[in-house]
Amino acid sequence: MKFQTEPTLPIYLKFTDVTYKVIIKGMTSCEERDILNGITGAVNPGEVLALMGPSGSGKTTLLNLLGGRLIQSTVGGSITYNDQPYSKFLKSRIGFVTQDDVLFPHLTVEETLMYAARLRLPKVLTRQQKEKRAVDVIYELGLESNMICRCQDTMIGGSFVRGVSGGERKRVCIGNEIIINPSLLFLDEPTSGLDSTTALRTIQTLQDIAEVGKTVITTIHQPSSRLFHKFDKLILLGKGSLLYFGKASEAIVYFSSIGCSPLIAMNPAEFLLDLANGNLTDISVPSELEDKVQMENSETETGNGKPPPAVVHEYLVEAYESRVADTEKKKLMAPLPLDDELKSKVSSSKRQWGASWWQQYCILFCRGIKERKHDYFSWLRITQVLSTAIILGLLWWQSDSKTIRGRQDQAGLLFFIAVFWGFFPVFTAIFTFPQERAMLGKERAADMYRLSAYFLARTTSDLPLDLILPVLFLLVVYFMAGLRLSASHFFLSMLTVFLCIVAAQGLGLAIGATLMDLKRATTLASVTVMTFMLAGGYFVKKVPVFISWIRYMSFNYHTYKLLLKVQYQDIMPTVNGIKTDSGLKEVGALVAMIFGYRFLAYLSLRKMQLHCEA
Repeated sequence: MKFQTEPTLPIYLKFTDVTYKVIIKGMTSCEERDILNGITGAVNPGEVLALMGPSGSGKTTLLNLLGGRLIQSTVGGSITYNDQPYSKFLKSRIGFVTQDDVLFPHLTVEETLMYAARLRLPKVLTRQQKEKRAVDVIYELGLESNMICRCQDTMIGGSFVRGVSGGERKRVCIGNEIIINPSLLFLDEPTSGLDSTTALRTIQTLQDIAEVGKTVITTIHQPSSRLFHKFDKLILLGKGSLLYFGKASEAIVYFSSIGCSPLIAMNPAEFLLDLANGNLTDISVPSELEDKVQMENSETETGNGKPPPAVVHEYLVEAYESRVADTEKKKLMAPLPLDDELKSKVSSSKRQWGASWWQQYCILFCRGIKERKHDYFSWLRITQVLSTAIILGLLWWQSDSKTIRGRQDQAGLLFFIAVFWGFFPVFTAIFTFPQERAMLGKERAADMYRLSAYFLARTTSDLPLDLILPVLFLLVVYFMAGLRLSASHFFLSMLTVFLCIVAAQGLGLAIGATLMDLKRATTLASVTVMTFMLAGGYFVKKVPVFISWIRYMSFNYHTYKLLLKVQYQDIMPTVNGIKTDSGLKEVGALVAMIFGYRFLAYLSLRKMQLHCEA
């Protein structure tokens, strides 16, 4: 039995008089703009509903509303699932394929679907059963057989990484959603970028999924005639208004009945999109519309004698409301063929996770390392670190710690190490959450994992990768510069640099998660790190009291002091005015920064998530 023929919870989707407005804030006033105006329709299990219309007509907005992706106070009307309002339970029963392909570029096709299966499929399935489901999806979507060397084991790719083709990437996105055997499947232009044969195969797959009791809703821009006849129901939108809702096969008949018939043989989809755009070229003009135009000023006519698009749009909206709208609304009042038990399942507010918290953490940890190891071990980064280390080693070649001048030179080296491994991790960590914002929003909307599991896995999976380059750096610099040749002093210096890196990472994560904008985050990080460095008292001996407190929040300040204490603790009581004590205060300060900055980053992500859900 294939995965899409498995039984699932039937869901009847109804929506009545759905409206949506956006508030555009100006300098002195706010303006409301209508995006959707009273959209009514329904789709049952076993049917494929197509949302058609020109660009900007509101297709994607309506799809997001029906899929529970837009829940705001500016939404009006009624949307029900088995006569129940939207609930968190539906997140595990809805598959949503976005228009943009949001995937990790360095994972292969197989790895992408395997991770999705392990995170999203129910807990009752074993790991082997989940992976078997992923393999079934690969075969069902044509990502295997003679293409196995080119597709299944090929990286997804992105802007700077070569990978699978655009059509294959779109099929991977579809596979990510149908892998959970959803009751409701939403797709935003799934045939974009596909050739006609692949597009037909994709729509045929959707039809096969619907035929076994699932509800499918998809937006489509300009399908071929063969694709158009695969749809069961059709909604035609124009400027946010409903122009037609009903069986797709009866759309041409309806528009002919109101006087709009194609004058030449044409693709039904092209005919409908021309009407939605108000373009009556090669389309008959209704007699009522001709009379109306003739009664008005002749300036309202276009050069070819056709009525302007605004007049055509108004006529089509009025025709639908007067002839069809009331009948369709009455049909929605009919009771559903469902018992109360099936209805109550939909209204459950309990989330259904596909894995426990610990399993989510482990899966996300492994996925994070596989995805980011290519960036961390790029030749550019390795060359940057090692070349800096070699230059430092040559400049401080076998420095002498026995003389005052030699100790001052070594103090300069230690200061540079503290600054370098303070700057470097901050500007690396800044990109973490802004770059993954789209992926986080997509996966959290589907309840793939808890935010806490993601955050901890994301921050800890970076640590093994982040600590390899510093080890290489210190191995080169430490022995070339002739620092204290003792195992304890070497490993304590390495531990100090590790604490600095993890603390600096925390600051970068906090700034990136709070602003979620790379330009603003980079600017703020530059000012913050520069302030930390300048306020430490290394450049200005007498720092004003009202600003000197900043030094205690600076990881550069504590790292530099700790490196000095490690090197000279047993040699002299003070170095550059700094007491060479045990350094527990500095260690405590760095540990507090490690947890404090990360906690701030988590709160920022939580706030962003609550804002999106609101």
